[in-house]
Amino acid sequence: MRIALWPQSLFGRLIAASVLAVLIAELFAFALIARERELFVLQGNVREWSRRIAEITFMLQPLSASEREATVNRLIEQPRRFARFSSGLHRRRVEGLGLGPGEGPDTARPPPLDGGRPPPFEEPRQFFSSQLIVVPLPLSPDFEPTLKQQLQATLGTAYKVAINPTTNGDKKSIPIPSPFFEPREGAGFQLYDVNVGFPDGDSAVFRIGHMPRGAPLSRNLFVNLALLVVVLVIALYVTARSITRPLSNLVSAAEGLGRNVRQPKLEEKGARELQDAARAFNTMQDRLQRYLDSRTRVLAAMSHDLKTPLTRLRLQVETALDDPAIQARFGKELDEMESMVRGALALFRGLDDDESLAPIDINALVATIQTEFTEMGADVTVEGKAGQPFTGKPQALKRCLTNLVANAVKFGIRARIIVEDSTALLIRIRDDGPGIPPEELERVFEPFYRVESSRNRDTGGTGLGLSIARDVAQAHGGSLIAQNLPGGGLEALLVLPRRR
Repeated sequence: MRIALWPQSLFGRLIAASVLAVLIAELFAFALIARERELFVLQGNVREWSRRIAEITFMLQPLSASEREATVNRLIEQPRRFARFSSGLHRRRVEGLGLGPGEGPDTARPPPLDGGRPPPFEEPRQFFSSQLIVVPLPLSPDFEPTLKQQLQATLGTAYKVAINPTTNGDKKSIPIPSPFFEPREGAGFQLYDVNVGFPDGDSAVFRIGHMPRGAPLSRNLFVNLALLVVVLVIALYVTARSITRPLSNLVSAAEGLGRNVRQPKLEEKGARELQDAARAFNTMQDRLQRYLDSRTRVLAAMSHDLKTPLTRLRLQVETALDDPAIQARFGKELDEMESMVRGALALFRGLDDDESLAPIDINALVATIQTEFTEMGADVTVEGKAGQPFTGKPQALKRCLTNLVANAVKFGIRARIIVEDSTALLIRIRDDGPGIPPEELERVFEPFYRVESSRNRDTGGTGLGLSIARDVAQAHGGSLIAQNLPGGGLEALLVLPRRR
């Protein structure tokens, strides 16, 4: 069994196409957000690292070798304390406080780290890695060249800058915290050593922790995107259902109209186009009903009007003619005329049959038909059985099968009824006759058409049996076809779909 990946129904295709479009749009939006977040974090980290490293460098540069070493040791032991001081110093510089005229970063001497209370400052809030999901992105920008370029521009050409991944964790270095994230063990942070060379030949090593390449995104972002997809899918489901439900009702009404033209009117609701389609269908149904009613009234009047002259002709033949042979010949002609009138009435009334639907035991129906023809001396056999009753019009279906079996017995010597039951009920009526020319297989279902040109009832009949049988099949939503068998004979295949 082959499974179709793409839905076959209109409702399924609308939902699948809409959801696919929403997911693609969400992916593009997610990619844009991730790229923007990655660049924002990178630029923020680079600016803050450059500022802090530059301030420490400018603070260490005018110190002597012993003072520089002591200060570096204090920074290594108490990095948070300097972070508060450094941020406060930066703020005072921005506000133009704490520096005399002409003083610059090279001449400014910070107050001792141990002296006095550090200026009040609230550290930037950091996001912990447990609250974030790092999404790898293709072509992620490399922060090393960016940081080196920014730091070199901040320090000036007198200082030399080198950035390398940390290979020796025990090496003495000044830790510089990340402004956005707090490095945690196992969180994927990569440590880097930033070596800054002073103009006097000495150097200082700073250690930073950089997030792995990718965009650090909050878990709430994924939750919000998922909720957005769910809301859109629900809205699309409701919208698609409002479109496909009236179409399904229209299909059901069309199937019902094929069985019985006197169906309830289709409700006109939904979008304007759907209302127009339902209104056009109801109009067509009204016109069809009026046409059938008018035709039935005309045929009923014709039947009533023809009975009187036919009866009068029969009396005149019986009383005016003394020759029994002529009486018999005229009587046979009158019988054929009456038969044709009754057949025509039966044909047209069959399309407007008000017989109600009911469960039909196909096996019992076929057995009854076999018994009736066997009692008349015909050779009729039955093969196969129906698995369950069929919902249809009992009298109309019996009439259909009777016409098919009668046709097989008359022109094919014997009849075989083969019943097959699966998704549809198949009834095959086969005979052992000469068959029908291929070009005549479809024309035999036309009213009053006979393969034989003779008008003799014993050979040609009225030509209405197969036409009536096909009308009954179509009234049940099925079909009736005729086909020649390879070994000779004709098969009439009646297909009756099971009602859903």
